[in-house]
Amino acid sequence: MMIKKIAVIYGSDSSEWEVSCRSGVFTASQIDKGKFDVYEIFARFGSWSLVAYSEDGGERVELEENRRPQVCKDDFSVSIDGRKVKFDYAYVMQHGTPGENGLMQGYLEMLGIPQSSCSAFVSAMTFDKFSCKNYLKDVDFVRCAKDMFIRRNELDASLPSRIVEKLGLPVFVKPTDSGSSFGVTKVKDISGFDEAFRLAFSEGKTVLVEEAVPGRELQCAVYRGSDGALRALPVIEIVSENEFFDYDAKYNGKSQEICPARISEAERELIQEASRKIYSRLDCSGVVRIDFILNGDELFFLEINTIPGMTAASLVPKMIRTAGLSISGFLSEVIAATSAK
Repeated sequence: MMIKKIAVIYGSDSSEWEVSCRSGVFTASQIDKGKFDVYEIFARFGSWSLVAYSEDGGERVELEENRRPQVCKDDFSVSIDGRKVKFDYAYVMQHGTPGENGLMQGYLEMLGIPQSSCSAFVSAMTFDKFSCKNYLKDVDFVRCAKDMFIRRNELDASLPSRIVEKLGLPVFVKPTDSGSSFGVTKVKDISGFDEAFRLAFSEGKTVLVEEAVPGRELQCAVYRGSDGALRALPVIEIVSENEFFDYDAKYNGKSQEICPARISEAERELIQEASRKIYSRLDCSGVVRIDFILNGDELFFLEINTIPGMTAASLVPKMIRTAGLSISGFLSEVIAATSAK
């Protein structure tokens, strides 16, 4: 179908909503205005409003807060000065729920509107760290760290001892369905579990306790081009000043993000090929970022991000620039590929 009117959806119902807004505004600014009309939709807790738009190659028009029309969810449209605009494509930039866990994708699928991310099912499955790891635990091209899955009603006085017996120390305690490292704690002593569980359960209903695999943190993004070819972007290496790549390290400059990573050609090929295989096995679409730990010659899967950050300083834009691509051209490729799926 011919894609012209693109709604960039940002904001979310999760702790990541402010990061999502930055990603969405940057993405909207980089979409080719010579090809597309772009409409920015702020969506949070069921209220979807038009924040700004650019039509016919014109300048961005930002609306005052009290003049922002609500999106009609019956047909995914909006009224601008009495003129109805029906969107024919959605570029979803909602980190966390409802954009990253499949709810937004399910809505768009029911209306038959193409969108930039994975399907509703794949989004839901990959957003849950425990479910996603179970899809990969038997493959031969990447390893998964040992873990324990915990529900709140399973918390008891013996749990910390059982975790240490099975996984040792240190471990990571993390909500299964959260991003940007919200709710994640590295526990190095058995006395730290109570606070780690409190924090993790404040972000989600279930928790994953995972052995802390030592090694180098490396990330790779994969996307399908408009010609159908699966492509891996340059690998990036994360060197955090903190205990791990937490929110502070991600967004407050407490890390080095080295692209291309300082790895051998064989290691680069290993990571890029594993990334492509994971993308295919999980049936992803759009651009996804996959995070790894390289421990010697063993590659461990950490997690997958189906709506990776897209601020000016985010990892994927750095990979795109390192590959010698323009961000505008890259987004046009993603739009072309996902509108045809």
